[in-house]
Amino acid sequence: MAEKLNPKKVALSLASVSGIISIVCALLIFIAPETITKLFGAIFHGIDVSKIATTPTLTGAILGIIEVIVIALIAGWLFAVIYNKIK
Repeated sequence: MAEKLNPKKVALSLASVSGIISIVCALLIFIAPETITKLFGAIFHGIDVSKIATTPTLTGAILGIIEVIVIALIAGWLFAVIYNKIK
């Protein structure tokens, strides 16, 4: 029988990775907003995201990072639980 996933460890792993990516993203937006806005436009296949981009705030960035981490915790836990049930 194959090993089951530990939901807590999967949730914490996904939340950690997501948090790191979110922090890097926030830092890049604070450092080079125009360049990163163009990069996001390329990621979204040419959509002009500059029309919906706003000036980032530290409070907004922190809240966004927290939201990403909480969503990743839930998603990671749910993924492991469902994976173990299907297995």
